[in-house]
Amino acid sequence: MIRCMLLNSDKSYSYGDESLIDSWREDKSTMLWVDIDSHDKEQEYVLLKALGCHSLAITDAQRDRHPPKIELFDNYIFMLYRGIFHSREDLLFEHLQISMFVGTNILITSHAQKSISIDKLFSVEGEKFLMKSPITLALRIFHYSCGIYLQKLFEFEEKLEALEDKFQLGGDDKMMQEITLYRSRLTKLKRTFSYHSNIGSELKILVADETPIINQAELHTVIDVHERIDRLLTLSQMHYDICSDLVNGYLSITSHQLNATMRVLTVITAIFIPLGFLAGIYGMNFEYIPELKAENGYFYLIGFMAFLSLTLVLLFKKKRWL
Repeated sequence: MIRCMLLNSDKSYSYGDESLIDSWREDKSTMLWVDIDSHDKEQEYVLLKALGCHSLAITDAQRDRHPPKIELFDNYIFMLYRGIFHSREDLLFEHLQISMFVGTNILITSHAQKSISIDKLFSVEGEKFLMKSPITLALRIFHYSCGIYLQKLFEFEEKLEALEDKFQLGGDDKMMQEITLYRSRLTKLKRTFSYHSNIGSELKILVADETPIINQAELHTVIDVHERIDRLLTLSQMHYDICSDLVNGYLSITSHQLNATMRVLTVITAIFIPLGFLAGIYGMNFEYIPELKAENGYFYLIGFMAFLSLTLVLLFKKKRWL
């Protein structure tokens, strides 16, 4: 599906299909946003090529998976980032690769599925940004996607705090499994935000270079986007560290408990080994064992065994094993 938003020379807006591209070509004072959603790749390639997009950028845009990037061409800025198709609780995101070709008076967005940020701004809400410039609109789309990530991280922060308090009262394997799952998801998010942070840094460089597409007028918007990306990266790292601390803490406690159990078992074994040895000797079925003829020999043996046990217990207490 191809849909277009056209800012006419009289400041009015028109919505329609690719037929608006001809109107834009006839009047270069107009601004155009072309959104390509789930379109045939061959037809998409032909359309993008006709609009002046570089073949290498088109190839990157049509790949199923490609790291987020930004690249400056002669008449376009090509941005590729990881947007959101659907978001759920507990940091579950269905990611979507979004490609943007930004020119002086045109913005082209391409994606394989519905995009939350693009659907949000392809309306009256996005008109004011297109009126400023296509790069402003592109940055706002990117900014809105980052805002969804940020909101979900804030919601997760509250859940993580509650989980941390609950964990302090007594963790178990089920909680450990849950925390490990969150840590895995945060690792993936950190990787995405790291790529996006590079895009933010490159945008600041492009602003400083004063290109026809992006200049100092967009500085505050670029800084806002870059700060939001940095905040996402910082928050995801902080939450990851908290999850790691909880995991390491649980493992340390479990290891300590296991050591305590093994120490008790070792003490019991150390006490009963000599007793078992003595009982084994005098339980052997020999004809001649002189001590067996001694009067009160049984009581002597029991007394010695009790003395030996008590001595070992006192020794272990002195060594703080008990």
